[in-house]
Amino acid sequence: MSADVELSVKKTPQLLDLFIQFLIVGAVSFGGGIIAYERILLVEKRKWLSADEFMAYLAISQTMPGLNSVNLAVLAGDHFRGFLGALIASLGLILPGSIFVLLIGIIYVGAADHPLMNFVLAGIAAAATGLLAAITYKIGSDHWRHLKSLLIIISTFLLMSVMKLSLPYVILIMAPISLYLYRPSVKQ
Repeated sequence: MSADVELSVKKTPQLLDLFIQFLIVGAVSFGGGIIAYERILLVEKRKWLSADEFMAYLAISQTMPGLNSVNLAVLAGDHFRGFLGALIASLGLILPGSIFVLLIGIIYVGAADHPLMNFVLAGIAAAATGLLAAITYKIGSDHWRHLKSLLIIISTFLLMSVMKLSLPYVILIMAPISLYLYRPSVKQ
């Protein structure tokens, strides 16, 4: 079998494999970092997409209404297996979180007054925050080495966490600064 044929066969997952892989992503990424886990699945683990293809799909998914991670699953599933692939990938992605939230909701209704419930919820929030921080660090690892990027990251953190500004105000402040700092240079 030639390399081109082998590559095209490798890039076309079966529907069951597509469902199971997105189901795993949905299960392990509950609470944050779904995009990073989708990248690990699609680019690093299964090599179904190149890094450039993934970034292109991510850019498209960010322009569509809805959750970026679900939009990305729909785009990837459609790319691999058409409409049915899009449906299977998105169902696989959202099913674990939906079942988990439903079960937690049922438990919470039954035990809302129990003092242990607040500790459990605080633990879940702390775990989700840690997971999101770790994934953010991994995705943006190149930016931690540049002074401009660090200044933007620290400033954004301070505006939101210390000054308690809402996201729209932080964007209004930081977007022009970031655009100025990363403007294209004109070489003569």
